Amino acid sequence: MVKVVKFGGSSLASAEQFRKVADIIHAEDSRRFVVPSAPGKRFSDDTKVTDMLYTCYDIAAKGKGFDDKFNEIKKRYYEIIEGLGLDLSLEDDFEQIRNGFIGKAGRDFAASRGEYLNGKVLACYLGYEFIDAAEVIHFSDNGQFDAALTDVAMKERLNGVERAVIPGFYGIMPNDTIKTFSRGGSDITGSIVAAAVSADLYENWTDVSGFLIADPRIINNPAPIRTITYKELRELSYMGATVLHEDAIFPVRKVGIPINIKNTNKPEDPGTMIVESTSQKPEYTITGIAGKKGFTVINIEKELMNAELGFGRKVLEVFEKNGINFEHMPSGIDTMSVIVSQAEFEPKEQEVLAGLHRNVKPDVIDIETDLALIAVVGRAMKSNRGTAGRIFASLAHSNVNVKMIDQGSSELNIIIGVSEAEFAPALKAIYDIFVTAKL
Repeated sequence: MVKVVKFGGSSLASAEQFRKVADIIHAEDSRRFVVPSAPGKRFSDDTKVTDMLYTCYDIAAKGKGFDDKFNEIKKRYYEIIEGLGLDLSLEDDFEQIRNGFIGKAGRDFAASRGEYLNGKVLACYLGYEFIDAAEVIHFSDNGQFDAALTDVAMKERLNGVERAVIPGFYGIMPNDTIKTFSRGGSDITGSIVAAAVSADLYENWTDVSGFLIADPRIINNPAPIRTITYKELRELSYMGATVLHEDAIFPVRKVGIPINIKNTNKPEDPGTMIVESTSQKPEYTITGIAGKKGFTVINIEKELMNAELGFGRKVLEVFEKNGINFEHMPSGIDTMSVIVSQAEFEPKEQEVLAGLHRNVKPDVIDIETDLALIAVVGRAMKSNRGTAGRIFASLAHSNVNVKMIDQGSSELNIIIGVSEAEFAPALKAIYDIFVTAKL
């Protein structure tokens, strides 16, 4: 059996955490390929090393002295090295990083050094081979991840390698410029490595014991999700569930490798298994609830809209021209609502309104702000009658006014729009009816 294991920043924030990670890795011989993040927070008011690197680079890029900030970063790593009793010097690496800052090598270069250095420390501590992600993770000229080239390079480099540490989060472009994934991108690196080595399992270790049915900041002690499908995860991740980077599922999904979300501080917990499909019946009708605030609804009214060929295309063309993505588009016979990010819409508000008047000549345009969207997700929903009825009955009982409803054709999710002020009460009402009451 071969496992690829990825450890998040909180799992590698200190020498004590490094020891926990090493114990986990050595507990199973199958854990052969390790993907580390940069050191995270050691305590609530601490600063992540990635953020320290960004700050330091920005000061250097302005031509100002950055020695104090740079030395703070060095101190973080040497505290870990000394705490582990390692005979390891990173001075040559720090000198290269310093020169890169002075030469304005870019913010991506700066941010990537957190993973790069942590990878070197972890490889030394484990006695594993260190492989720079810039050797095996490739981006194209336009900055897009090059999956085909990466797969070839990764397989060639790892061929014959028994055990290795490959830093997460970054790769290289054709011009030898360092390029990073978006924040949390180490999850993606782990998934890429797992696919390349045909791993039996991709373990993603973090500071929580897998996914929870709802946000613990809103729901007190929510129940865990033991098994979730890739599709369900995509829906929940898109709507705000952040345990795993939403793009991390694609490389492993193609080759059917399951992902196990585990807790570094509670390795005995089973965590959450993410799978292609499963015959296992979920404990509850719903798998999870997630939501986000900050949406605007543009309501467009026009008589005989349904008879006007290309009406929807003309509406969306206006948003496309202004660089605004739409989230949902519920419609009626004479009405169409376009739901967009409030932050994206506000700067282009008047351009969009003028464009809509030109393109479709509506009778009325109405704008409603401060909308929250809630996704109720579950593979068991389509086989349980009355799911939608129970959702809306629970919301009505909690005096929550539903402003929008949208259900996907797969019957995997129901999206509900409520005012931001009623976001938390709505989540609690839905959780209570399906989990607390277990309906």
